Amino acid sequence: MWLWLVLLLLSLPGCFSIQGPRSVRGLEGGSVSVQCNYTAEWETYEKWWCRGADWTSCQILVQTNGSEQVMKRDRVSIRDNQSHLLFTVTMEDVRRDDTDTYWCGISRHGPDLGISIKVTIDPVGMILSTWVSPLSRTTTSGRAGAPSDSYIRHHYILLVFLKVPILLALVGAVLWLKGPQQRPSIYMNLSSDLVRDTAP
Repeated sequence: MWLWLVLLLLSLPGCFSIQGPRSVRGLEGGSVSVQCNYTAEWETYEKWWCRGADWTSCQILVQTNGSEQVMKRDRVSIRDNQSHLLFTVTMEDVRRDDTDTYWCGISRHGPDLGISIKVTIDPVGMILSTWVSPLSRTTTSGRAGAPSDSYIRHHYILLVFLKVPILLALVGAVLWLKGPQQRPSIYMNLSSDLVRDTAP
């Protein structure tokens, strides 16, 4: 039952499909690059870079054509590296008003896949840390329906409600199966000790 449920959830389209940093920072006048990773089944699909906090109405700035060709529009370019299962978005000559929420996305039949990324552009002269926020793992949210703050973090749900109980159940099953195998050896040792003790 548990195994069937896990396989069903893992087969849902979009589960663990795309990953990217939670946020990136850049200096005004410079460039900002963002890398988004995806799983193998999406390598030939079109990838896009979208601006706007609202997932359902964000503006696609640049998009691939399903190949590894670099696509550029205005100050933004995107390149898909299908052999490494990642695509890179580069924003050049960035300005303070480029600060916003953006999305790495994958076009598909039905709702698209996407991951939100906060881009912050700081004024010249500000010292930036090289720290990059950890990867966030989302998404089965689709552009055609779900608001940006309602996408489900499947990995967390699977970890709390499925993976931990399944792991505990497997450990219990292994211990239960090993139990009967160990008892005969204990009984044999005890019986041999009794024979030696009672021998004349």
